[in-house]
Amino acid sequence: MTVPAPQPQTMAERILSVRGGKPVYAGDLAVVEVDQVMVVDSIAQSFIERMQRDLDALPKYPERVSIVIDHVAPASTVSVAQAQKEAREYAAATGVRLFDVGRGICHQVLMEEGLARPGWIVLGSDSHSTTYGAVAAFGTGMGATDIALAAASGKTWLRVPESVKVTFTGELKPGVSAKDAALEMIRVLGADGATYQSVEMHAGDRFSRGERMTLANLCVEAGAKAGLVVPGGEILTDYGYDIPEWVYPQPGANYVREVVLHLDALRPRMSAPNEVDNVHDVAALSAELRGMHVDQVFIGTCTNGRIEDLREAAAVLKGRKVAPGTRLLIIPASSQVMEQAMEDGTLLTLQRAGAALGTPGCGPCMGRHQGVLAPGEVCVSTSNRNFIGRMGDKDARVYLASPAVAAATAVMGRIALPEDVVAVVGA
Repeated sequence: MTVPAPQPQTMAERILSVRGGKPVYAGDLAVVEVDQVMVVDSIAQSFIERMQRDLDALPKYPERVSIVIDHVAPASTVSVAQAQKEAREYAAATGVRLFDVGRGICHQVLMEEGLARPGWIVLGSDSHSTTYGAVAAFGTGMGATDIALAAASGKTWLRVPESVKVTFTGELKPGVSAKDAALEMIRVLGADGATYQSVEMHAGDRFSRGERMTLANLCVEAGAKAGLVVPGGEILTDYGYDIPEWVYPQPGANYVREVVLHLDALRPRMSAPNEVDNVHDVAALSAELRGMHVDQVFIGTCTNGRIEDLREAAAVLKGRKVAPGTRLLIIPASSQVMEQAMEDGTLLTLQRAGAALGTPGCGPCMGRHQGVLAPGEVCVSTSNRNFIGRMGDKDARVYLASPAVAAATAVMGRIALPEDVVAVVGA
């Protein structure tokens, strides 16, 4: 009897097959070893309760569990402070890793610490855990119960997702960034266009590691289970990653949808309220929108709080001032990013422009502290969500953009492109 040849596999199928010890394809159930479990402060109490009360278990591999205090850091209320105290005590008692206030945003920190690597399975109690796909790790978000079960057993189970193939061609023009490419990708896919699917991004040697994090991060805004950027060139090996052959997708793999995005035709994008896929060409926005007063600009988050993002903003803000009546908040994604920005003068440039600098962490991204919005206020943010009530009052409006567009907006006090700033200054 002739044994049929194995069917070619997508990136998600290959990783889950190797980590589960048997070939699996979209729709199959896979039980896989988990390399890292990440718990954020906002869910730490629930995680600890599941471990102690429901499972009566300790982490099977404490070295594979990390608690990160980043979502409300420093604590904003007594109850938040108590929850963070319990997280610290749990970490000390069990030997799990703890990244305390000021270290930074969970996804940035794990990447910097080498706790997400090609072919790894990384589970996080935060939906933007798809970010780890930037380095070819299968990263995905789960709730407190699933996270606790993974910590207690060292394994998890999931249905192998179907895959969407996104191919990037051409090169970005000056002033256009990976954030613009990511927003365009979400526009094309739609807010639910990749629900419980793996978005497999083929970019060759385009995009830095940080830019790949931006792309993978935003995949969840199309409903994706994972966002995987195929390794290309020396982008990852330059960071010392060992890339197994089995993380690469195979020619002839089955995709439920294939999309091609032409970078050379892309211009700066903006996501308007109240859905991330409500994406527009900034230059083509109506005069009414372009003239609308912006109360707050926020540059930071796990999407765009890296050193290249702060430098991009500083290049626009250098020698200029934030417009009267507009607030500019800058929050680096991690302590390492902050140190880099201190050393090269980026923070000084931002400070002199009138920015308010915050503790490395999530800041006002989810509307709990450090810059929440009042009723009727307008914010341009480099974050990843603009839902109703996301950053404060339900009547506030959030527009998502790149660091360059956000910085130009801060200078002008209205939605603007970097060339608008140059034109006004040179007039």
